[in-house]
Amino acid sequence: MPTTAAIHPERFADELAFLRNKKITALILIVMIAIGFGLRASNLGAESFGEDELNKLQTVEEYRTNGLSGKNGEHPFLMKGLQWFSVGIGEQVGATDETALRFPIALFGTLTILILFLLVRELFGRSIALVAAVFYAVEPIAIGFDRIAKEDSLVLFFFLLTNFLWIRGQTLAERGIAQWPRYAYGAGIAFAALMASKYYPHLLAVTAAYYNIYEYVPVRNWRMEQRRWMTFVIVMGFAFLAFNPTILLPETWQEMLKFSSENRIGHDGYEFMGELYTHKATAWLNGIPWTFYYIFIAIKTSLPVLALFLIGLPMMFRRQLGDGRFFIFFWAFMWFVPFSVLGGKFTRYFTLAEPLILITAATGFYFGIKWLTSKFKLAVSSAVVFQSLSFTALIAVSVFNSASSNPHYRMFINTLGGGAAAAGSYFPHDEFYDAATRDVINEIAKTATQYAMIACETPGLFEYYAAKAGRGDLKFVSLSDKSKVASLGRDDFVVVVEGRRYFSNDAYHQILSDVTPTATIDVANVMAAKIYKLDVATLAKLAEIASRN
Repeated sequence: MPTTAAIHPERFADELAFLRNKKITALILIVMIAIGFGLRASNLGAESFGEDELNKLQTVEEYRTNGLSGKNGEHPFLMKGLQWFSVGIGEQVGATDETALRFPIALFGTLTILILFLLVRELFGRSIALVAAVFYAVEPIAIGFDRIAKEDSLVLFFFLLTNFLWIRGQTLAERGIAQWPRYAYGAGIAFAALMASKYYPHLLAVTAAYYNIYEYVPVRNWRMEQRRWMTFVIVMGFAFLAFNPTILLPETWQEMLKFSSENRIGHDGYEFMGELYTHKATAWLNGIPWTFYYIFIAIKTSLPVLALFLIGLPMMFRRQLGDGRFFIFFWAFMWFVPFSVLGGKFTRYFTLAEPLILITAATGFYFGIKWLTSKFKLAVSSAVVFQSLSFTALIAVSVFNSASSNPHYRMFINTLGGGAAAAGSYFPHDEFYDAATRDVINEIAKTATQYAMIACETPGLFEYYAAKAGRGDLKFVSLSDKSKVASLGRDDFVVVVEGRRYFSNDAYHQILSDVTPTATIDVANVMAAKIYKLDVATLAKLAEIASRN
């Protein structure tokens, strides 16, 4: 087995012919980071806010007006703190609210490319690390996750940083470098930042499990004695308070208790492949099907990357790959097992697992290209050309997929899933994510009478964009509130939005499906919303629903 000299545990260190030059590897990485940033940060305001994003903006505005508060306190402070700063800068440079709020996530998503490379290099060497990082830079769904103002991309960044520092400390310890504990303490600070992004304490089990598999190796330098563990915990605790000061507010704990008891769930269902499912974590297997994320992988991954993933999967179990594969196993176990059986799921939760697919695909590329190079008995110079062209062609496919999905990367579907024609039909809530709201309001504003009422599923979000459009007179009610919908009259509106279908409003979706809408709004050439201006006939249909209750 190729290993790094004099290091235990054993690490895979063989490199592809075209990446044996470290300068070439560094140049490719820099170029791909620049491309990844361009894909993530360009045109961030193309889509409307999602409802959760608007909540973040309102929290940031409250921070700016009144200082720290417990508003929206079920989520930690770090991301909102970054957004607080970004929104302030955005005002100075004339950026839209959408761009300013999302920019920190796009930036950290870009930095994830580098941290992923550094972590995988520690585990499997430069070649597999570079391929995995490049995949992350250009894969459509990885980009899509980094363009919404949610915490998941920050969690991934700090999870990778935690474990890069942890495993780098292991490498230095086995080389006899006395300063290695500094990396362990740095890992504690990084994990504190992860916890200040989203309360995921269970992820520390991945780091601890990787350490503990070496606990009984008799000859090793990587030892965290009791004193070092205590220092690790103390450093992590102080860093957590620094990154998340709102944890000290009583209102924060009240909101966290509401959230953990599922009292903050605003909607009673989730639409998956055309069917409605209960959307509560504690519904377990009676909620969203366990197949949810496996279907997501199959249809949202570029086909060459998906094929390489299938090739790489058995390779991950080969001893030749070294001991770094155990870290991958622990990571996969701690993500796929709980998230498969929990009844409440969103596709953005997959952000933390996406690198697993890409690392495995990179492993498949490595072994596949090495086999072909050997099969054709290529000389070194020919191997460099062949491997370079293969790598370039592979990346070109992902870049093409991303370019064709720009700026609606979440809508990407590969040909296995039906291609562009099937966009929005599998996971409509997460694919559309309220992207059409601004356009819906602009359309309604053209013809709505003063003080017209609009029934929709996100009244606060509609009200925000109505104010932006100069129509603060418009009134909004929830489509799930049947008593409010029953109060609508002629020339009022009902808006049916893809991804906002629930058990509570399904009757309206069904009964209006036979009515020709006044206007429709598209996202990525897919119908995202139907606007109905109410007349006598449509009001009669709505009255049918009210009479059933």
